[in-house]
Amino acid sequence: MATLSSLSRQHVLQAIEEYDQRGEDAFLAVYGFAPQGAWSIQHEGRSYDLPAVVGVAHRFATGRIATADDIAGALAIAAGILRKRGFDVTQPGGAPAARTSTRTAAPKAPRAPRAPRAAAAPTTRRAAAPEETPAPVCPTCFMTLPATGVCDTCG
Repeated sequence: MATLSSLSRQHVLQAIEEYDQRGEDAFLAVYGFAPQGAWSIQHEGRSYDLPAVVGVAHRFATGRIATADDIAGALAIAAGILRKRGFDVTQPGGAPAARTSTRTAAPKAPRAPRAPRAAAAPTTRRAAAPEETPAPVCPTCFMTLPATGVCDTCG
């Protein structure tokens, strides 16, 4: 399975731009995707094949195209990632993909009141670090001079 978290909005827009330039049939054929109408991504009033766009966007993100087999089990995850990137995704049946959360809301227990904070300890100021002087450099070869002051290279 492909790692889809590396997809950015820019990668998806690059894939959509290539989709528009090639046309749907050529785009799908070049990258080995079969047309499927179940999942789609909506952008600027147009509908695009979600697995194909995600596969090519993955190529822009990582240099490796994610095949239809790589994406097949992760279409819901891909839809969630694309929604987070600001895209409209349609799931099977033509309905907008529902925003799901893996978190479950647990009832909150009442909190006990906090104890008052103790007074802060007085702050002490540190002395400023002395300014570091640059190391001496040989005027001939521009190497840092050793402690003797005589360049090991030039003599």
